[in-house]
Amino acid sequence: MIVLDATIVNVALPHIQNALGFSGTDLEWVVNAYALTFGGLLLLGGRTGDLLGRRRVFIAGILVFSLASLLGGFATDQAWLLAARAIQGVGGAFAAPTALSLIAVTFPEGPPRNRAMGVYAGMSIAGGAVGLLASGLLLTFANWRWVFFVNVPIGLAVALLAPRVLGESERRRGHFDLPGAITGSLGLAALVYGLVNAATTPNGVSHWGDTKVIVSLTAAAVLLVAFGWIEVRSEHALVPLRVLRSRDRSGAYLVSLCIGTGLFGMFFFLTLFVQNVLGYSPLKTGVAYLPMVGMILVATAAASQLVSRIGARPLMIAGTAASTGGMIFAPLLLVSLTKVANNDTGVASSLVNVGQQVGGAVGLAVLGTVAWSAVANSLRSQAAVAAAAAKTATVHLSTAQQAALGKAASNHALAHGFSQGYLVSAGIMALALVITLVFIRVKREDLSGIDPMAAPAD
Repeated sequence: MIVLDATIVNVALPHIQNALGFSGTDLEWVVNAYALTFGGLLLLGGRTGDLLGRRRVFIAGILVFSLASLLGGFATDQAWLLAARAIQGVGGAFAAPTALSLIAVTFPEGPPRNRAMGVYAGMSIAGGAVGLLASGLLLTFANWRWVFFVNVPIGLAVALLAPRVLGESERRRGHFDLPGAITGSLGLAALVYGLVNAATTPNGVSHWGDTKVIVSLTAAAVLLVAFGWIEVRSEHALVPLRVLRSRDRSGAYLVSLCIGTGLFGMFFFLTLFVQNVLGYSPLKTGVAYLPMVGMILVATAAASQLVSRIGARPLMIAGTAASTGGMIFAPLLLVSLTKVANNDTGVASSLVNVGQQVGGAVGLAVLGTVAWSAVANSLRSQAAVAAAAAKTATVHLSTAQQAALGKAASNHALAHGFSQGYLVSAGIMALALVITLVFIRVKREDLSGIDPMAAPAD
């Protein structure tokens, strides 16, 4: 349901923009408002599940997510919708890590967990495919509000069925790292806010020197440094150092960050490009994504079967090199949970999602800055050329011809700007490949349920 929400909203972005009057850069906050609260609170959500009971927290998160979806569907202005998206992120932050940690503690390391993670990854991809098609159908036969309303019956059904099919974990003694959660979440929010507002606007004006941008980026630096200081000194750290001491796990989290940074922006700009430039309908947009989703689904199924035979490192190298994010997803989850203590599964599960969500928010801001700056520069260059040509022109164009030329100039600028963003995405995925080569050393035996350090039986 959480993945479905992400894809279903992406396809609906142009319709939301027209209905509520979002600008190009402000539209990113429909994605970022959700991603920031989701990514910023995932660690707290995982820790809460470890302490209060994973099933209990999972159900609470689903209900919050569903209620926020209902409110988002009734939104009549930008602030209302963004607030609902932020609350959706809160619900998702408590539901997602508890779901993954329930799988981790239910299935032992080795083939059982490998298969379970393959199913988990497959359901995620299936949710993405359903979201793409459902969005096209809903936008064609209803309107954009239904991309939020559709979560409500799903969420209620999950909340009702969960007590019957999910076992409850026992409560554990411990404390919440609220200072860490607050400083981390606010620091990331300030960082993305500053980057989004620094982007050059279509009129060619740069905002890097604006007071609000400078203040936001400075506050982000201070808050994130404070977060690190709190985590190092806290007895109940939101991110215990013991979880990060594993070279493989730390590498997996960095790769997850790169995947979120590189791929979220690609989805955002590709959706705008095929609808605004190529003129695709919402339904055709959803169908156009299916070949990629299908390949990810096939690669994920193959990876879950191959990881016990050839290890995670070769698959992660292949996945990052291909930049599909498909083959890499299942082994990435497995590496992030290898040899994690039962009471740390919530945190370990959260960190891989934190990388994707926070990376997605920061990446969308960075790619947005690059793309919209390039769009503005292209429009300005084309306007200068057109003005020079107009001075020597002997034939005056009709209103329709001028409109057609304007549309062509706009399309060219968008194509050029988005292509620059894609180049940055490619560079980020190349960085993920380097991280995989340097950090990931997990052995095949570790993912096959075999302890290589165990003494042989007599």
